[in-house]
Amino acid sequence: MGRPRKALLDKERIGATALELVDEKGDFSVPEVARRLGVQTASVYHHVDGRAGVIELLRDRVTDAIDPGTLGDARWDIALEAWARSYRAAFAAHPRTIPMLMTSPIRAPRVLAQYDQVVGLLLDAGFAPDAVMPVITGLDNIVLGSALDMSAPEPMWEVSGGVSAPRLAAAQAATGPGRADRAFDLTLAGFLAHCRGLLAQALP
Repeated sequence: MGRPRKALLDKERIGATALELVDEKGDFSVPEVARRLGVQTASVYHHVDGRAGVIELLRDRVTDAIDPGTLGDARWDIALEAWARSYRAAFAAHPRTIPMLMTSPIRAPRVLAQYDQVVGLLLDAGFAPDAVMPVITGLDNIVLGSALDMSAPEPMWEVSGGVSAPRLAAAQAATGPGRADRAFDLTLAGFLAHCRGLLAQALP
């Protein structure tokens, strides 16, 4: 028999299968990935460096939906806002990956390259070097927290039974649908305004 034209197992299939498992269950194991692919666990280890390697394949697949072109705007704040919105949409499609990816070191080359571009954007704008990573981490927290919030129930606060919280109930009713989007817009605008203030203090 001739050799198959396409490998039966590759990183793309491993990452896609792990993402399916996380979307379904909130976690994965390498043996589970192997079973779903119909291969031995050892075969998966030939392609990735254990669980950490699969996590980076997951990260790569989720962040592939982030539009890197958003970082091309000449104004750092406009570019950062557009990137944050694309970033949020990518993770909102796979909210169960967020706890796993937020607590694992980032090693995926394409993801590191995108963050490197953000660092360059901030440095070129005039941010002090020691302010760059706090700005990026703060933006990560806003984006990922909001992406997770998008999967929360609507409404989030259940005022019923014997609970007396009339002001909370009224405020929630007045908000209507779109609470997560409005909260994200508010938080992102405040964050960027604060960053503009930091930059104004740093510039001569």
